[in-house]
Amino acid sequence: MQNRRDNDYVEVLLGKYDLFFKKSYQIIYNINDFLIALWFLIGSILFFYESLKNIGIWLFVIASVQYSIRPLIRIIHSIHLKRYIQQKDRDHRA
Repeated sequence: MQNRRDNDYVEVLLGKYDLFFKKSYQIIYNINDFLIALWFLIGSILFFYESLKNIGIWLFVIASVQYSIRPLIRIIHSIHLKRYIQQKDRDHRA
């Protein structure tokens, strides 16, 4: 098993399989998940107070919309991963 680290990527080589992580995407994904949890938690607390229920509902809506961002982050990461692998193949052939 070989580990290689550079500024943006962590690549773990396990035989013919590579595990590939782009650090910035992991950070974005984690921040997004944290914010989703925060909006739902605050919205739930606000739901206990009749005068704050509307704000709580809006926080639920915001968190739900933010859930749709999760697959978008994965799609963008997959596109960049594909480009990275293609570039790595071109560099390896040269």
